[in-house]
Amino acid sequence: MKWTKFTLHTTTEAVDLISSMLDEIGIEGIEIEDTIPLSEADTKGMFIDILPELPPDDGTARVSFYLEDPTAIQKVLGQVEDGLADLRQFVDVGDGTIVMSETEDKDWINNWKQYFKPFTVDDILIKPTWEKVPDEHKDKLLIQIDPGTAFGTGMHETTQLCIRQLCKYISGSPSVLDVGTGSGILGIAALKLGAGQVFGTDLDENAIRAVEENLEANQIPKDRFLVVQGNIIEEEEIQRQAGEECYDIAVANILAPVIILLQRVISRHLKQGGIFITSGIINTKEKEVRAAMEANEELDILETTYQGDWVSITARKK
Repeated sequence: MKWTKFTLHTTTEAVDLISSMLDEIGIEGIEIEDTIPLSEADTKGMFIDILPELPPDDGTARVSFYLEDPTAIQKVLGQVEDGLADLRQFVDVGDGTIVMSETEDKDWINNWKQYFKPFTVDDILIKPTWEKVPDEHKDKLLIQIDPGTAFGTGMHETTQLCIRQLCKYISGSPSVLDVGTGSGILGIAALKLGAGQVFGTDLDENAIRAVEENLEANQIPKDRFLVVQGNIIEEEEIQRQAGEECYDIAVANILAPVIILLQRVISRHLKQGGIFITSGIINTKEKEVRAAMEANEELDILETTYQGDWVSITARKK
């Protein structure tokens, strides 16, 4: 099925009012494109370490919406034009031109699955829940993952770096703190490797459901992996729930600037001698993260490992 796409050229000043106007007409989903620089708050929950280079902000914006029923196009466009005319009395809507194009109806939420195939991290097989175990890897430790709309298939270099460090430092039945748990892949890997208990935190509410589903897929009791939504760096309630000095290992596969903030407070949750495994660090940020950890009197850097352009730094609480 093909949808008709309409792109309205306007100003950033008018975007909120136009969005409200489209919602009142009955248009449920829109896309907004502009060149406003991202703030620190904007990037706080984003899983990227290199932001795209945007052109200078010129005050313009594009608001796109989609219509499925071709017989309704003229009526809806008439309502949009009337709405723009009303808004012009209060705000600069720019040229207000509308460009029409066509787009295919695709399952964008699930379309990525065709690229997620079973792969190995040393002696561990990570596979999507909908794929079969390849015959040549039936003897490997199996982790099954469906990230859903949360972050973390395990294919990224940073996740693999963290998994290798978990393999190295997990012994006995340690307790693990997983900051930025996403799909739960690192916490589940820790449990598969012998961890007794995992506590995970994530800013994204989708992570809670994803972890529950992936625990079930891996036949792990839910009471062994508790995950809460919130910010362990700033929120006292999340810090309280995590507990003090009760983890043998903490792992964080997040952005370098967030790791710099996290390393200031992570010792509160680690036992003496506890291990802090980090990644999500692009190589251009390695020195910055290392300098922050070296200045932290509560941490000793044990080692730094690399894969591609990505870095993992592992430290121990003194």
